[in-house]
Amino acid sequence: MTGSRNIVDEITGHRRMRRNRKADWTRRLVQENRLTVDDLIWPAFVVPGTDVVDPVAAMPGVNRMSIDKLVEAAKEAADLGIPAIATFPNIDMALRDETGSHCLAANNLINEATRAIKQAVPNIGVITDVALDPFTSHGHDGVLRGDVIVNDETVELVARAAVIQADAGSDIIAPSEMMDGRIGVIRRALDEAGHQNVGIMAYATKFASAFYGPYRDAIGTGGLLKGDKKTYYIDPANGTEAIRDAALDVEEGADTLMVKPGLPYLDICWRMKEAFGLPVFAYQVSGEYSQIKAAALNGWIDGDRVMLETLLAFKRAGCDGILSYFAMDVARHLAKRG
Repeated sequence: MTGSRNIVDEITGHRRMRRNRKADWTRRLVQENRLTVDDLIWPAFVVPGTDVVDPVAAMPGVNRMSIDKLVEAAKEAADLGIPAIATFPNIDMALRDETGSHCLAANNLINEATRAIKQAVPNIGVITDVALDPFTSHGHDGVLRGDVIVNDETVELVARAAVIQADAGSDIIAPSEMMDGRIGVIRRALDEAGHQNVGIMAYATKFASAFYGPYRDAIGTGGLLKGDKKTYYIDPANGTEAIRDAALDVEEGADTLMVKPGLPYLDICWRMKEAFGLPVFAYQVSGEYSQIKAAALNGWIDGDRVMLETLLAFKRAGCDGILSYFAMDVARHLAKRG
């Protein structure tokens, strides 16, 4: 203040940003983005056996579950209002081979889990991945010939697996192996098999990220991987290439698009939503989850607040939903908050 003049009013032109922040009720009125249970997809790990609840050491609070326990958890997820569950198998090592051929078994673990969930909890969506890494002896997402992941043979295999997963009751096929042309081939295979109503959620931009480690342990591929996946995943440095990749998936018939990992790639989420207008999802991957959990367990951060803030960031970046290992925790939190 200088005499009767208010210097701040002169500088701001009487535009005070804090007026809309002055109370809880004003902040709620002007809030631009909200996280709801409708935004959540819960990724879950399934293992052989019965009555199995096996904690994933690198992911505190996350368990591998046998089908019976997964069905119980799916019922809870549906009761909490979570729209969909995404399942990932950890199969017996004896069933894994160079080509991932067990992906074609109608009664394999992922398909049996789908049948059980859809029978017991018909009102929850089931999303399944057709990448081969849970089925290969080398941990790669496709068929390994020598030291090369062969594109076209892999695409043929995952398209056949997609039909078998749809036969088992999968609502959405989510191809994550990043082979060229796979969305179009899978769409054609599904349609020819009479599965026109089965959707495709394309892992449109899956980056060669360092954030996948705990996931690979959870599905039993961490010690199997020979080399790396840089010849088919996207370089983390390349945003424009990522959008080009997504554009091809859109042309080939993807219904929804996914960005993986999530938080380090919010710019890609935004660019993808702006470019295509399709529903966009982010996968908050295992490394993102584990670093939040570890810091919270050490008392370094408020775990619940950081959990919610990161998921809200996806909404702000234009995402229509989030695959997150926090989904059940978030759903319970939102239910309590009312």
